[in-house]
Amino acid sequence: MGRAADRALTEPALTECARKEIGVPCASAARHPCAMTHTPQEPPHDDARLLPDDRRTVKVSKYLSKHLRHQPERIGLALDPNGWVEIDVLLRAAAAHRFPITRAELDHVVATNDKRRFAVEGGRIRASQGHTVAVDLDLPPAEPPAYLYHGTVARSLDAIRAEGLRPMDRHHVHLSPDRETAGRVGARRGRPVVLSVDAGAMHRAGHVFHVSANGVWLTGAVPPRYIRLPG
Repeated sequence: MGRAADRALTEPALTECARKEIGVPCASAARHPCAMTHTPQEPPHDDARLLPDDRRTVKVSKYLSKHLRHQPERIGLALDPNGWVEIDVLLRAAAAHRFPITRAELDHVVATNDKRRFAVEGGRIRASQGHTVAVDLDLPPAEPPAYLYHGTVARSLDAIRAEGLRPMDRHHVHLSPDRETAGRVGARRGRPVVLSVDAGAMHRAGHVFHVSANGVWLTGAVPPRYIRLPG
């Protein structure tokens, strides 16, 4: 039986969005709406161009994303209601499942990750956002700036025009604080299109916003009328 078939037999079922993030191809990638509406948490890397230490850092980061956002139960982790887990527990679980991580490696990934995807508090760690498992990040409501931004690609615009931005299987829509960041997000899927979101008007209309520890703005959904679309 081929490698893909072996993986299908051994991996628990993943949501389409989670499959995309950890590098498992979506069965319906061409049409899946998650490709249109949310910010992926781990961009693709050309491992052949990375130094060995860099490749290891990417691998550890993806492993942490998978088990702190999507499948903690796969290695026997139990996140607390706010998504935290003790670091020692995480390291023991990873080692027990044949992916040993040193504390120095974990600290390096947390410190150098370009999007600050992980937060450490005392002896605990959690993903900053992007969960598909049920957690409450316990972030207080925050007043957003007048405009926030969303990076996408042209093929997603028809769906966004009709439905706005939706969180899909995640808890929130992710928005960037500036055009540059949103452009990098969109570029992960092709030539980027940066949309402006009238966050100030949304907030005045009663939509609730939060801001995560790494500066990503979160809201439940963005109706089309608050999005400035090209053309």
